Amino acid sequence: MNATASIESDQLENIQWKQLWSLAALYASIIIGWIAYHSYQPKLLVKFNFTQFTVWLLVAQGIILVLTPPIAGKLGDRFRFKQGHRLPIISTGISFAAMVFMAVAFALLTNPNELFRWIFPVLIILWLIAMSIFTSPALSTLELFTPIEKLPKAMAVLTIVSNLVYSLEPVILDIIDYLGAPVTFIVGGVAVFASGYALKKSSLSLFNSNEGKPKAAMTLDTQRSEYGLILLVGIGLGLATTIPFNYFPELLGAKLAAITGGMDGKWILVGMLVLSAIFSLPISNVVFKVGMIKTFWISLAISLMSIALLFILTNTFSVVIITVIFTLAFTALSVSSLPLAISRSNYYEKVFCVGIFFSGVAIPNGIVEISKAIQ
Repeated sequence: MNATASIESDQLENIQWKQLWSLAALYASIIIGWIAYHSYQPKLLVKFNFTQFTVWLLVAQGIILVLTPPIAGKLGDRFRFKQGHRLPIISTGISFAAMVFMAVAFALLTNPNELFRWIFPVLIILWLIAMSIFTSPALSTLELFTPIEKLPKAMAVLTIVSNLVYSLEPVILDIIDYLGAPVTFIVGGVAVFASGYALKKSSLSLFNSNEGKPKAAMTLDTQRSEYGLILLVGIGLGLATTIPFNYFPELLGAKLAAITGGMDGKWILVGMLVLSAIFSLPISNVVFKVGMIKTFWISLAISLMSIALLFILTNTFSVVIITVIFTLAFTALSVSSLPLAISRSNYYEKVFCVGIFFSGVAIPNGIVEISKAIQ
């Protein structure tokens, strides 16, 4: 296999903003889909009398989210060199996810019978697989739209989008509750399909242009993919994400009650996410100057130390300072992690390595969710 086997090229001089914003829109729809899933999954399990299988469903979810991304990555890389780009696997996953969304919505609208009661868990599993199939290949396209030295800046855009969407989660949940399950799943299916189609259309225009084709001087990539480091980078980001989302609302709500007037801790987390979004672009410039690997290790160490201190400290002022420090370190970690994973992967294994990265991200969350369900 040689470098001319693919029309994809990472030899860009500038960020392709149209494609990047299409990817950001798809990323936002993925996050909203997960918010809807986590909102309705417990309710639907109760409705269909499957609460006894909650732990097993979480185990299945964890296994799927860890194993599916690398498998999808392998398929994505195969399509890269067989058909010139990874879009077929992305389109297949998006279409599959949208179809499952619609199937659930249709069933709920038509008063599901006993047969659907037993199909419902299967649909949940299929939805998880579908979302995992296209998420890693889709986000791996970041390296197609961005020169390697500008990856942190492009990742900052995705970080801004993700943090702002997560900060709106209380509002999104209110809208979801107002719409009801059937309409929510219909809207979710349409949003994922529409944003996926927009990414496909804008990406194809890039691949079909001369700028998207490899240059004659392009040489073979002899760099070995650093699988262990890439997995560790994903686990690091997963830890720094999972612990705050699962424990900070209650923890900070109690420790900062004296200055927040007993405000719900989820709004403190919202404020942290908004602050992270604000500082994402400035911090991406720091990442560029310091370097991705050094930024990753420093920000990971500060993030984990800050988390430990927040569980230990009781002084309100100290908790506020450490919370701000964690937020800035978490932002640097978010901006540097995926670009680092991409930069440490071989040209022929880009999507596979991004899949390994997202497997690492999923591991801490799966462990925490299962342990909380068992308790």
